[in-house]
Amino acid sequence: MLLIQNIVFIAIGFFMLMLGAQWLVDGASTFARKYHIPEIIIGLTIVSIGTSMPELMVSLTSAIGGHADISIGNVIGSNLCNLMLILGLTSLIVPLVFSKTTKKYDIPIMIFSTVIVFLVANIGETISRVDGLLLSIVFIVFILYTIKLAQKSMSNNTSKSNVTKKDLGISILKVILGIILLKYGADISVDNAVSIAKVLGVSEKVIGVTIVAIGTSLPELITSVVAGIKGEIDIAIGNIVGSNIFNLLFILGVSSIITPISYSLSYNTDFLLLIFVSFLLLAFAYFGRKNTMTRLNGIIYLLIYSGYIAYLII
Repeated sequence: MLLIQNIVFIAIGFFMLMLGAQWLVDGASTFARKYHIPEIIIGLTIVSIGTSMPELMVSLTSAIGGHADISIGNVIGSNLCNLMLILGLTSLIVPLVFSKTTKKYDIPIMIFSTVIVFLVANIGETISRVDGLLLSIVFIVFILYTIKLAQKSMSNNTSKSNVTKKDLGISILKVILGIILLKYGADISVDNAVSIAKVLGVSEKVIGVTIVAIGTSLPELITSVVAGIKGEIDIAIGNIVGSNIFNLLFILGVSSIITPISYSLSYNTDFLLLIFVSFLLLAFAYFGRKNTMTRLNGIIYLLIYSGYIAYLII
């Protein structure tokens, strides 16, 4: 009876995720059209921060509860999932076209953030409060950079928008409700999936590296897939790149300000893989079919991720 109840709640959680993703993408797209803001910027900010709520809540709760080491494991696992599983699956559904800004600035900033956190973590095997403050400052600089891009785009576009004030109000409401549905939909799905796994005798390690890591990335997964299907390609890519930057700089920054994060060198293998697949994304943008992440690229990502999960389980 309990197992059936868990399955029903997982179905409810996925429904909330689907509805939340649709509302978030629709609302963000309308907002972008109203103010002539490029969709990639909306994806890098509103959408990416919104879909990263589960990671933020898990990391902050862990830090406050004295389990700061979970914060970094959550971020690394989620970022690996974002790149390989989510972009892999999304590009299988529809090839993803990289904008000029994404290639030249956003992906390199993501790579820079990953390498910086890796180096900081390995120096003294701790992310200190000072480190956290510096990471947070870098994130603020990134946000200011995206705002400047948005202002430049708005000033260059003088055409009138057909989006009314009523439409704008509805779009803002959709974004807020979408984020709430994504957050609680992910919570319900993950909690009940963990319950089923325990009933079936699956170890906590396997649960942690699969269900929880993928579970906190469910909002990014559903949002990117929905955006891809709707043709909002820049939102799909911006969502993932922005989420990874947000996870590394803001979540780890704030968590380590609350309490210094002790870093286990056993994470280095996972971190080096994250750096590798981040550079691989940049290679996808420049080589092969120009400016496009193809289905073949997606398959490559999914194969690497499958090998990674198998490695963790074994």
